[in-house]
Amino acid sequence: MCLGLYILGRGRQTILGYHNEVFSHPTGGHINKTDKLSFSNQEPRRQEQVMEVFKSLIFLLSFQLLHVAKSSMVWLNENGYEDLVVAINPQVPEDANIILNTMNMIKNASNYLFEMTKHRFFFKSVKIIIPKTWKKNTNYSRLKTESYDKADVIIADPYMTHVDDPYTLHYRGCKEKGQYIHFTPNFLLNDSLTNVYGEKGRVFVHEWAHFWWGVFDEYSSDMPFYVSRNSEEASVEATSCPAGVTGIPVFQDCSGDKCEPRICRYDGQLYEKGCIFIPDIQQNTSFSVMYLQLPSVVEFCDKNTHNSEAPNMQNKICNHKSTWEVIMESDDFRNSAVINASAPPSETTFTLLQTQTRAVALVLDVSGSMSMHDRLRHLRSAAEVFLLHIIEIGSWVGIVTFDSDASEKAPLQQINNNAARQKLVQCLPTIASGQTNICAGIRKGFKLIAEKMTTTCGSEIVLLTDGEDPRIATCLDLVKQSAATIHTIALGPLASKELERFSKLTGGLNLYAVDGAVPSKLIETFSAITSRSGDICEQSIQLESKDLVVQHSGWMNTTVPVDKTVGNDTFFHIAWSLSQPFFFLRDPKGKEYGSSDFTTSNSNPNTARLSISGTAEVGDWQFCIKNVHTATQTISVTATSRPAYSDVPPVRIAAHMNRANKAFNPVVVYAEVSQGFLPVLGATVIATIEKDGAGAVTLELLDNGTGADTMKDDGIYSRYFTSLQGTGRYRLKVNAHGRNTTTRLSLKQNRALYIPGYRVNAMRRINIAQNLYFSISQQEFQIYNSS
Repeated sequence: MCLGLYILGRGRQTILGYHNEVFSHPTGGHINKTDKLSFSNQEPRRQEQVMEVFKSLIFLLSFQLLHVAKSSMVWLNENGYEDLVVAINPQVPEDANIILNTMNMIKNASNYLFEMTKHRFFFKSVKIIIPKTWKKNTNYSRLKTESYDKADVIIADPYMTHVDDPYTLHYRGCKEKGQYIHFTPNFLLNDSLTNVYGEKGRVFVHEWAHFWWGVFDEYSSDMPFYVSRNSEEASVEATSCPAGVTGIPVFQDCSGDKCEPRICRYDGQLYEKGCIFIPDIQQNTSFSVMYLQLPSVVEFCDKNTHNSEAPNMQNKICNHKSTWEVIMESDDFRNSAVINASAPPSETTFTLLQTQTRAVALVLDVSGSMSMHDRLRHLRSAAEVFLLHIIEIGSWVGIVTFDSDASEKAPLQQINNNAARQKLVQCLPTIASGQTNICAGIRKGFKLIAEKMTTTCGSEIVLLTDGEDPRIATCLDLVKQSAATIHTIALGPLASKELERFSKLTGGLNLYAVDGAVPSKLIETFSAITSRSGDICEQSIQLESKDLVVQHSGWMNTTVPVDKTVGNDTFFHIAWSLSQPFFFLRDPKGKEYGSSDFTTSNSNPNTARLSISGTAEVGDWQFCIKNVHTATQTISVTATSRPAYSDVPPVRIAAHMNRANKAFNPVVVYAEVSQGFLPVLGATVIATIEKDGAGAVTLELLDNGTGADTMKDDGIYSRYFTSLQGTGRYRLKVNAHGRNTTTRLSLKQNRALYIPGYRVNAMRRINIAQNLYFSISQQEFQIYNSS
């Protein structure tokens, strides 16, 4: 339920995609040159547009503090998966058929899943999140703790036109869960894509197996053929599961936009590069779910049918174990039994939810311990940045403080302009005293929200504390009933060990800031609490956060690159521990901003800030700072911005630490670097791990397919972290840049297999889109320094 004055009850635009046609040829040992393939001449122009958009990304120094790995809300209830969350991206134009086709896909997938898991699993209940950009509907309920950024399935446009591949973002090991499944609106709306990928329900099951059970593809786009040694005489086989799939190798000779198919050349060992496999639609054996999705797919490969020779990701990552063996080792399998029925015991039910405007209560600790280590002053600085530059326009925000009791400092009010932001800043606390009563603060926060919104459903609390409170358990039931999300910030080494129970219970962020001489650590932490709606235009991006101990008369020179994709609402912040240094900021065209151009306040005398009007100049912004104090002091610089365009996503980093499912359970640091849904390759990615009382540890994360990195060139940079210094909270931040290297973009891995064609009796059917697909997947778009 939701807490409030009353309890809320339950109550086309065409997207350009593949162009598909069919042509036929007589049977035989070769393919006659009959119909020539004709391809859209939009493709070269599309690639030129991509190059133009991407070429200045070399400037970006993208930094963002993030948190623990995303966890799914899905749970198994009597063999049925409950609370699967599907979210539609706000950029997708409104089309009721997207909802209808998604529901039909999952209904069909439930039947296929039941059949393919030998009458064991099905989909019981699904929630679909409708973006707030779509019209309101009485059939849509209010969100609770669900959100776009925690969804299991995302429906969003591909950033690269023509690529409608369903895929699962999965970069951890065998048997480990993925991040999300991605479908494009065109995949759901265009029935002709069934010829390209297979029936939609079957494709969903393929992706679900990636996402939920941590199994991998049994085909290989890189090595579609291999030399089999299983028989006395070596033979060339298609990479498949099971082995022995029959078909024909085909190569398309292309010149400009014209292609002619022919039989692949054979060099005595393998077929030529670029050769594709056209399977027979009628086989003596059935295909595996993780191979491709034709009607003959009825099961996962098991230990009896598994092709352990095939050079695919399943063999590489799961140590040549079959997909069904991996599934059988899952908790779901161990905690369920076969259902004695020919169909799932119930149909999938759907609940439609709509995203609403953010309602956030800052619930801030002002107990006596907050006067230590300048914590209260740093809290004011960080909360000020959050209110002035991070929280999105249109959001509702209120402020509550707590010590032995709780008090309302600012009622919930909507941020419609800068004056509203400034008004909230004036309500931030200035005095710390008393004990710590966390539950009092939470209760007051819920009351503040409910008085304005009439419910706590879908609201957020940002809870910051530095102290212990043994009474936390007394309000856990209240938190659960609220249907609100609580983001926790543990400040310093003595913050309650039970604090994270709130964020874990509600799906909120679990954040931590170490004490420091300047507020930069806490500013980074607050900067992570952005909108979870999936709307890139709303979200603030941290470009730089750096602090340095500077000697008397020493300089701290910092370059903040601003690339073409960002620049709106750009903001620079400087802080110092003792006295104001001499400083100036120079933009890429040479214009200088001195200290007199920056804003300071009496309540935060050790900070200064500058907001750039309009869109910031693209290029390097130079911050030059000299410590003119007689002693050494710490100085920090922070810069944030927002996307410059609504339809061009910026480069972003999503990072977290997790224990690997391997011997000794080593800790792995992951960082996904992407532009929209496209992986960014070739970046330099540095992780910094901090813990109170210990020195910071830096690691360069790699995307080379070795060590902790599961797949090479997938835009996921990772590394083992072996310097654990006892139990406690660790803080992770990641810095990525591409200044001194060529950075490029690539397609996702863990995709549903694009079916290039198939042979039916005496006829071969080839999808015309095949060549387009391969021209995209084999091209790495280069990003060059245009300075």
